[in-house]
Amino acid sequence: MISEEIKNKYQLVIGLEVHAQLQTQSKIFAADSTKFGNEPNTQVSVITLGHPGTLPKVNKKAIEFAVKMGLACDSEITRHTIFSRKNYFYPDLPKGYQITQDKEPICVGGQVPIQLGDDRKKAVKLNRIHLEEDAGKSIHLAEETDTLVDFNRAGTPLIEIVTEPDLRSPEEATAFLAEIKKLVKYLEICDGNMEEGSLRCDANVSVMPKGAQEYGKKVEVKNMNSFRNVARAIDHEHERIINLLEKGEEVISETRTFDAEKGTTASMRTKEDLNDYRYFPEPDLSPVVISEEWLNSIRTTMPSLPRELYAKFVSEYGLPDYDAGFLTESKEMAAWFDELCLKTSNYKAASNWMMGPIKSYLNEQNLSIENFPISGEVLALLIHLIDEGKVSFSAASQTIFPELLKGKDESPVEIAQRLNLIQESDEASLRPVVERVLEENKAKVAEYRLGKKGLIGMFMGQVMKKSQGKADPKVATKLLTELLEN
Repeated sequence: MISEEIKNKYQLVIGLEVHAQLQTQSKIFAADSTKFGNEPNTQVSVITLGHPGTLPKVNKKAIEFAVKMGLACDSEITRHTIFSRKNYFYPDLPKGYQITQDKEPICVGGQVPIQLGDDRKKAVKLNRIHLEEDAGKSIHLAEETDTLVDFNRAGTPLIEIVTEPDLRSPEEATAFLAEIKKLVKYLEICDGNMEEGSLRCDANVSVMPKGAQEYGKKVEVKNMNSFRNVARAIDHEHERIINLLEKGEEVISETRTFDAEKGTTASMRTKEDLNDYRYFPEPDLSPVVISEEWLNSIRTTMPSLPRELYAKFVSEYGLPDYDAGFLTESKEMAAWFDELCLKTSNYKAASNWMMGPIKSYLNEQNLSIENFPISGEVLALLIHLIDEGKVSFSAASQTIFPELLKGKDESPVEIAQRLNLIQESDEASLRPVVERVLEENKAKVAEYRLGKKGLIGMFMGQVMKKSQGKADPKVATKLLTELLEN
């Protein structure tokens, strides 16, 4: 561990390269299935295996998905783009090279807004988003000397989202990753599953003295598969590089791997100042031309983005930032809430139900909102019942809500009537109950009038007890206050 004093002498600089597998049915240059979890080497063809005389053909849906991500990130869409061969030894790519995009990525520039925990907002600048094919998977079994190779993943379409060196802390890095995961799921172009490798992240980490203009030498940490591991790897490299600099030792520009068990990194290979991948245009693929007509048709299929729904929930529905953030965590949750708000005008109450009883039920049952058994229309009726003062929130959430979850053909008001939960809101009916409570507690009334205003809670408890929980708290409080003050 290094001291905060030493750490504060340096500025941490982070750039991320995020790989997202696209949810196409087939691979980017072949008709093989991209389904996850099948038996090894059952989703391969002569094209995937790189047999002589075979020709790749680009998957149009992969192009469309990449364009959608570019539009969501305010990138410039390249109208005329080509693929290139990246000549590098991939033991799990049978061709011996990777088809990717070099100088003409499909999306250029752009930005991704992120929300940080201290209410700061930041727009993370992107360098590019490009298309490429994934490699296969090398499998190293314990106590085995041989390496097994599964080519099922080889050729699966990827987009690589490359940031500028624009991030300054592990918190910013994980916030960016969370936003990317949310975006690809909203766009329905990637399932965002980091455990299965659908979303992977490489981090470029460097430090420089505070106030310096020139970045320090960077190291690249490869293939972290969780937000937590990305943050841990960055933290480790931050301290390791500062230690080297403080000792006067050289920082080697290299690729490192992260050991999740130890929380440390280890060198894999050194990087030259310029990696010589010998890129050249892929001769077997025609250029991709994106017409204005096609681009406009893709635009028409774009869903509302998380930041757009967030802004709507705050400005139109008057929700706090926290509520809007929770409700836009998933596309399905945001859509369900938006639909609910067409049936009730008490938007804050609707949000409270989503963040409280509904969230608890979904977590307990391990369900998503699409499988929630109560319709928005029925929930709106329950909210209206509370707003009218006919039932308390306590009765609604603890008694009526569980009854509705059983799926019987009963409305909230029918359940309330059956269970004798309708509150008494008529002042004329409640006044005798309140008067009786005050008559039976004359000593406490005197104490209240001498300044012990906290006794109002005790009086309310007595009123609720005598009314068998049916007294409308608002009406009862109003009557108690009137009679106590006069």
